[in-house]
Amino acid sequence: MDAFGDLLRGLRAQGSLFGSSTLTPPWSLHFVDGAPLTLCTVLSGGGWIVPERRPPERLGIGETVIVRGPAPFLFVDEVGTRAEPVACGAFCSTPEQGGTRHRLGWHDAGSGGENTTTLVVGAYPVRGDVSRRLLDALPVVLRVASGDGPDPVWDHLAAEVAADTPGQQVVLDRLLDWMLVCALREYFDRPGGTPPGWYSAGRDPVVGGALRLLHGEPAAPWTVASLAARTGVSRATLAKRFKDLVGEPPLTYLTRWRMTLAADLLTERETVTVAEVARAVGYSDAFAFSAAFKRTRGISPSAYRRTATAPPQPRDARQAEVATRA
Repeated sequence: MDAFGDLLRGLRAQGSLFGSSTLTPPWSLHFVDGAPLTLCTVLSGGGWIVPERRPPERLGIGETVIVRGPAPFLFVDEVGTRAEPVACGAFCSTPEQGGTRHRLGWHDAGSGGENTTTLVVGAYPVRGDVSRRLLDALPVVLRVASGDGPDPVWDHLAAEVAADTPGQQVVLDRLLDWMLVCALREYFDRPGGTPPGWYSAGRDPVVGGALRLLHGEPAAPWTVASLAARTGVSRATLAKRFKDLVGEPPLTYLTRWRMTLAADLLTERETVTVAEVARAVGYSDAFAFSAAFKRTRGISPSAYRRTATAPPQPRDARQAEVATRA
């Protein structure tokens, strides 16, 4: 598996919020859920995405933005709109509260008209440290312009979200997956862009092959020599090209990737022992694994598990603790 595909595996949509709202000015939707990723596509009309402490982004027909959370953001008819913000989450406002409806598999046709805007929104869950490595490579707002010609996926989305048919949620989830992957590819491939090293290196015949091996067999007893032999080049060639393109040596990359996988195993499978996690990511010795994990993460595997799986602390309690320490 290539690095990009591997990082996407925790981002598959499943029962995501997918709503369609037809809006008549003035309007202001306040997305307050703090979703890790929110994808917004305009089917007709246009508006402005207004993130916290970031410049507004104009969104026209056929255009898509991906907003990285958890900070809330607004979608408004115009910057400085006189409309009162309507909070949107898993269940948004009813038409009586602002002329928009927003919930799973719902299309509110509204009153129509030349000045209306139809918006489709997908709130994306993110699972585990694997996918967070992808999020770390993204800006707060990622804007994708509309294509030059007809887009059959976009047309299918518009038709599907307006229908109430069996299996609609499954179709919408898969369309959301498709749109997310295409938007990320376009962002990383844009002229003058600065994609992460693991993405651009995937196109290199040598380093791309090495990355696929590391991601396909992360627990294998890799050495630079064995990796070079599998990719058909010398150790020196592989080591230099890998560091030049990815930004770090092959085995350093492998260690960080193994620790990312281990972090997810520690939190997703609480009954699995540290020794079992160690073996799953290529360590026969739990002590060597623990040392590598602490060196990479600054915390032992057991402490990481306790911290990551602890119930969230109430906001008031956190503030009181900070005040006490001060």
